[in-house]
Amino acid sequence: MATPMSPDAIRRAPKVLLHDHLDGGLRPQTVIELADTIGYRDLPTTDPAQLGTWFRDAADSGSLERYLETFAHTCGVMQSEQALVRVAAEAAEDLAADGVVYAEVRYAPELFEPSGLSLEQVVQAVQEGFRLGERRAAEAGRTIRVGTLLCAMRQNEGWLRIAELAVRYRDEGVVGFDIAGPEAGFPPTRGRDTFEYLRQQNAHFTIHAGEAFGLPSIWEAVQHCGAARLGHGVRIVDDVKVDPDGSVHIGRLAGFVRDRRIPLEMCPSSNVQTGAAKSIAEHPIGLLTKLRFRVTVNTDNRLMSGCSMSSEFAALVDAFGYGWSELQWFTVNAMKSAFIGFDERLALINDVIKPGYAALMD
Repeated sequence: MATPMSPDAIRRAPKVLLHDHLDGGLRPQTVIELADTIGYRDLPTTDPAQLGTWFRDAADSGSLERYLETFAHTCGVMQSEQALVRVAAEAAEDLAADGVVYAEVRYAPELFEPSGLSLEQVVQAVQEGFRLGERRAAEAGRTIRVGTLLCAMRQNEGWLRIAELAVRYRDEGVVGFDIAGPEAGFPPTRGRDTFEYLRQQNAHFTIHAGEAFGLPSIWEAVQHCGAARLGHGVRIVDDVKVDPDGSVHIGRLAGFVRDRRIPLEMCPSSNVQTGAAKSIAEHPIGLLTKLRFRVTVNTDNRLMSGCSMSSEFAALVDAFGYGWSELQWFTVNAMKSAFIGFDERLALINDVIKPGYAALMD
């Protein structure tokens, strides 16, 4: 008999996370302690529980721009090598405790330059933190592998230097590149030279597209820039029409994305907060899953959304009645879409993910 779908059972299930922001996943207590260390006085409260609530409430506005404002506090307390090591280590530990066996965590190195750190110092500190967190997780009996994505902020110049940084450190755990920040007014085609460079270097990249902006953003990311994955990609549903009788008509762009198995890095709770979806129950993930797009489930910003991979899975179970087979499908989709080598992906699927879910299904 299958294991009942309880929060503890979902937590034990092996999970894969492709879209998680380092500066969006701090522990509230860590934010407070780091702020105290550097004399940062702008926090709205120094009570951990109240601060966690403040972040969720501030992000729960229906506006991506307002959502992004909350990062002023997290980035503000991460402006040293010691802080970056700590935050990265705790991220790995927290994800492992939630049953995540492989994660790709992203951040924008340029956000930590104001304190005088070089881009290289930032990357080395974060990588040190991830390795430390992996070791601590192993000591606690949990196994996790963390890969890093380096982001360029799309509203800023200098995308190419971040891409070059990602290539320089790809043998030290940096597995890919991304652009983040506001979509409207900053199309991915601003960085065609950057994406051409990445392709020439045989480097992996994903692009935030189709969250706050619609189909044109997705089209540019895929057809002009060659994105291997789509960060969020929620608005691809605008190219899918469902008739009153249930007939489905998939447009040319949506059909291309589905046919090419371009992964969608969907983040249900975050998408509701930013207004990209009305509710979990109305999230396009339900229809896109039914149509067998390459859907993956992610957290985006665990602090701001007050979520984890387990809580995201649980919310989808409640909204759509998913069982273990669907959760395994999401997980295998994500592992297939990861930016590490084929042999490593296959080993995690065959040796960790499938046996983990088989134990829950039996």
